[in-house]
Amino acid sequence: MYKILANTIFLGKDVHFLPDCHSTNDIALQMVRQGNVSEGTIVICDHQIKGKGQRGNVWQSQAGLNLTFSLILKPDFLDITEQFSLNMCISNGIRGLLEDYIADVKVKWPNDIKVPGYGKIGGVLVENTFSGSNWEYAIVGIGLNINQKTFLNPEATSLALITENNFDLKELFKLSISRIEQSYLMLKRGRLREIKNEYLNHLYLRNNKSRFQSNEEIFYGEIKGITSFGKLQIETEEGQLRLFDLKEIVFLD
Repeated sequence: MYKILANTIFLGKDVHFLPDCHSTNDIALQMVRQGNVSEGTIVICDHQIKGKGQRGNVWQSQAGLNLTFSLILKPDFLDITEQFSLNMCISNGIRGLLEDYIADVKVKWPNDIKVPGYGKIGGVLVENTFSGSNWEYAIVGIGLNINQKTFLNPEATSLALITENNFDLKELFKLSISRIEQSYLMLKRGRLREIKNEYLNHLYLRNNKSRFQSNEEIFYGEIKGITSFGKLQIETEEGQLRLFDLKEIVFLD
């Protein structure tokens, strides 16, 4: 059982544990819609059957071996044009935790956690709710591959596969929430530039010549950064700086 966390200020003071569920994000969103939910509430599940990933993909996870949970946040201190700052701060917190165990961890835009030479070890999916132009809640779904050692997806990996050790899920959950909270408090204090710089400094393939696909076009370019709205900036071989949204670009390297 996952208990209320004592090592945080507000995250994890209300933890809802489910042995299995379709999606922790769906459960968290249902709680928001029903009202009477506080910021920092966490929904965690041992076996997530239809966890959500980017581009409508399903996050596959074996029961009892990984961390799959959702945070309910209320980032109404941010302008809605600053939504990607929340993605960056969460990704930074998770990456920072994993770097305590793995030497080189990158964030693959927009918010996949990747270990070069091994594969994808985690991911973040942020789903926002708005009332007019006001930001009500953000549901932050997080999946981390911890002790799983076999995957249907050949691009997936885990902490256990990389380090050849097994880990205490409850301890890693506690540490991950503490790291995420620290990063979120930076965001709350307006340290957006520091958050973006940290994100860019660990951005997968940044300033490396790589192959990409946009629609039917395959081209070479270098990732140079991201816009304030979270679009990816790629400089092509011809020197043209192009901008891409999530569904407009595919990494081929």
